[in-house]
Amino acid sequence: MIEIKHIYKRFGNIEVLKDLNLEVRQSGVFAILGPNGSGKTTLIKSILGMVIPDDGEICFNGTSVHKKWKYRKLINYLPQIANFPTNLTVRELIGMIKNLRGGTTEDQQIIEAFSLQSTLNQKLGKLSGGTKQKVNILLTFMFDSPLLILDEPTTGLDPVSMIQLKKLIQHEKDKGKTILVTTHIMNFAEEIADKVVFLLEGQIYFNGTVRQLKKQTSKGNLEQAIAAILTTGYA
Repeated sequence: MIEIKHIYKRFGNIEVLKDLNLEVRQSGVFAILGPNGSGKTTLIKSILGMVIPDDGEICFNGTSVHKKWKYRKLINYLPQIANFPTNLTVRELIGMIKNLRGGTTEDQQIIEAFSLQSTLNQKLGKLSGGTKQKVNILLTFMFDSPLLILDEPTTGLDPVSMIQLKKLIQHEKDKGKTILVTTHIMNFAEEIADKVVFLLEGQIYFNGTVRQLKKQTSKGNLEQAIAAILTTGYA
């Protein structure tokens, strides 16, 4: 589905992505992991066309995305920070996004799953951070697109909402969707991911299954395996 070939990206004197190559095949959950500053968000924004690489190529379904935008209609994106218009109600925001995107949605099921019924008439500026994240998740999952990109989706969620998020991800995976997730929560990644990609200083240090990574590092869980990479510099 996604091919990333020899991507470079520099911001000023800082080289954020360095000859990065990655192939994301159709269907499954792919967790992109790495410390702050490793290039995760830059990589995601490059796929979305929000950041233009200095060199290299990104292909979506076999076609380069350079100077193209229509492919984005096939992507649902959950940004790390939910910046909503503060004067709109949740209901008004949902209606606005529906009008912009078009097509059928599954908003009612997600509203019920995250207990958002009582917030629909509240102004977005008055919602807590956790409730805003639930709305963020609603807007991302209510449309039927083959690719979902989730940037730190667990931010601010309570344990019950975390369970609902995992169910949503599994539901989309069962439908054959491709899901890219960045997260700092290692047990969350270990539970949902079919494959993990670990970035460090703009380069891929590991690309494979959680089981493979634990075996290579001789560690019992993903958190310990990632710590081993950070300590030794390789998997």
